[in-house]
Order: sequence, then C-alpha cells, then structure tokens
Amino acid sequence: MKEYKMRRGETLEDRVPDIETTVQEYFGPITGTTEYKGSDLHVIDEPDNPVFERVVVGAVAYSGKKDRLAVEFEERDPTELSPDDLEAAGDAVDAKNDFLLEATGRDAKSRRESMKRDVEDDAPDY
Repeated sequence: MKEYKMRRGETLEDRVPDIETTVQEYFGPITGTTEYKGSDLHVIDEPDNPVFERVVVGAVAYSGKKDRLAVEFEERDPTELSPDDLEAAGDAVDAKNDFLLEATGRDAKSRRESMKRDVEDDAPDY
C-alpha cells in the first residue's frame, strides 16, 4: 500500500470531494471495503481495465495531520494477458497517473521526489 500526500495547502477532500464517485469513474464499480490504519478503503475487485486485478483506494485519516491517499494497484501477470488485454496497458498507466494527479495535485515526477524524501527522512542515522 502506498500513501500519497497532497500539495502544500491542499487537502484530499478539497481536491476530490466525492472520492467514491471519482474512484468508480477511473477504475470501475466498488465491490467492498477494507480496513487500513483505522480507515475504510474502497475495493474494486473487477476493475474496468483488464490489466488491473484489484484496486484498493481511499483516504487515510491521521490525527493532527492532513489525510493521505492510500492506493494499492494489483496488476495481472503479463503472461496471463491476451494480446488485446496487453493493448490496455497504456490505458492502465494513464488511469493511474491521471487519478493520482487529480487526487494529489502532483505529477509522477513530484510524487517520486516526495517519496524519496520520506524514505530519506525515515533512514536511521549511524
């Protein structure tokens, strides 16, 4: 499960007021929920794009901090996909990036840089 921060000064609710509808528009009908760090996340067991096997997404609340977006994309093994399904791979990448940009306000490059800083901040000092 990956967690994403919003841009400085923005909240997830500001960016995506109705996360349930937004998730369904990008990935397909929600089939259930799962608990993660005390928050209920939406589960899509049969995503619209055949590259995805399962998608889990939702807001994770932290006391005293801004909510974060938690996302887990489970993708099918490429050897299991038909040639038609493989053509959908580009659409799957676009769907992920477009959704994350809409929800966080950060493009792929800035999300990577933010995650690198988080890892560096968590590294032990020797």
